[in-house]
Amino acid sequence: MILTNNILKNKLNKYSNKNTKIAREIKNGKLIKIKNGLYETDETTNGYLLAGSIYGPSYLSFDFALYYYGLIPEKVTIYTSATFNKRKKKMFSNKFGTFLYRDVPEKVYPLGINLLKENNYYYQIATPEKALCDKLYTLSPLKNLEILEKTLLNDLRIDIEELKKLNMKSIKEFADAYHSTNVNLLYKFIRRIINE
Repeated sequence: MILTNNILKNKLNKYSNKNTKIAREIKNGKLIKIKNGLYETDETTNGYLLAGSIYGPSYLSFDFALYYYGLIPEKVTIYTSATFNKRKKKMFSNKFGTFLYRDVPEKVYPLGINLLKENNYYYQIATPEKALCDKLYTLSPLKNLEILEKTLLNDLRIDIEELKKLNMKSIKEFADAYHSTNVNLLYKFIRRIINE
């Protein structure tokens, strides 16, 4: 369970020095520090369940979400999340892993996000289509469909059959919202391979 400093101090109201009690709980392993003022009580909690609480508003996306959905074969060890209006990347490391946050445009931020529950944790994660669009948005503009195809199939190692399963209507919506060369190319590329 995720606990904030305020929640802990309310629970520990019978103690005269609450900070000392919190420090003792950390030393005894009953609390695990996630970041200043934020703690977890279960050391076996999956890191992705904590990502939204560490820095936000945010949702899991980019490489982590692509791996989560099986779109890329390599295991991703960094929990990558999207934010907006932060203007710079932010990284946190703790016992649960490494967490990386980077901006997407504010206009596209609320699109294509699923709210999921696992055990007693709620977390937000991009749909497969949104995660791929977010990832392509972070890359330098690609010049044409051939370079995009090489990027998708060789660099990201996405199976072409998985690309064909993506929702074209969603990708078109994201392409219109992003105004990104790469996302527009993705829409054209998937439309082409579906029609082949």
